[in-house]
Amino acid sequence: MARPPLILVSSSIEKRGVEFHDLSASLSVKYDFAVLQAGGIPVTAPVTTDRAILAECVRRVEGVMLTGGDDINSDLYDPKLPAKIRRTVDQTPDGGGRDLRELILIEEVFRQRKPLLAICRGHQLLNVAFGGQLVADIRQQVPGALNHQRLDQACELVHEAALTPGSQLANICRTLVLGVNSSHHQAVRKPAEPFVATARSRDGIVEAMELRRELAAGMPFLLSVQFHPERLVSRHARHRAIFKKFVAICATKGKI
Repeated sequence: MARPPLILVSSSIEKRGVEFHDLSASLSVKYDFAVLQAGGIPVTAPVTTDRAILAECVRRVEGVMLTGGDDINSDLYDPKLPAKIRRTVDQTPDGGGRDLRELILIEEVFRQRKPLLAICRGHQLLNVAFGGQLVADIRQQVPGALNHQRLDQACELVHEAALTPGSQLANICRTLVLGVNSSHHQAVRKPAEPFVATARSRDGIVEAMELRRELAAGMPFLLSVQFHPERLVSRHARHRAIFKKFVAICATKGKI
């Protein structure tokens, strides 16, 4: 029997954890459940910015998953962001350590050519890592936008995303219209040069990115999504399919 692939999973940082109220790593169990259900074994990334250690972590696993959570430091993508909008951006409790840690992970994923699934914050940071900008606050910067902060229905399909025909996501989900959940106030403004948007909501928000077709052959798997498929896998086969494909490719070390 083949060994289940190890998936390195990033975590959020909380100001107060359960034990001693220390600064703590935090990760929704739904991420673990989605990976386990798909046949992988999730391993939480260590809370460090030591490049050598993170590089070794990526080397030892078969795939990497970047998760949702805190806002990204706006200085990384728009140092001149107006104060009115900057006030809506939450600062990470660890002083930007998560941003740096995950930027290193992204660099190592590409250097070592490992499969990557980026979700919500991970989707946004992937764009920032390649010089792209973000919409720091959708309500203020996108006139007529949908309400994308549906935290009250985080595990429900609240709007649809139109998928690009022939895209990886369309092929995985076997549809051109995908129902998604929505719990974010920031978004990718425009995909950075290596990427192309392969899903958008009707207000134009980028709901998924993939590598441009001519670049995709260099990576075994790369998909980033703005929504949270891990919160939908228990009831929606199309969202389960995302994790199944990711884990299946990780299991074969990117050979399918």
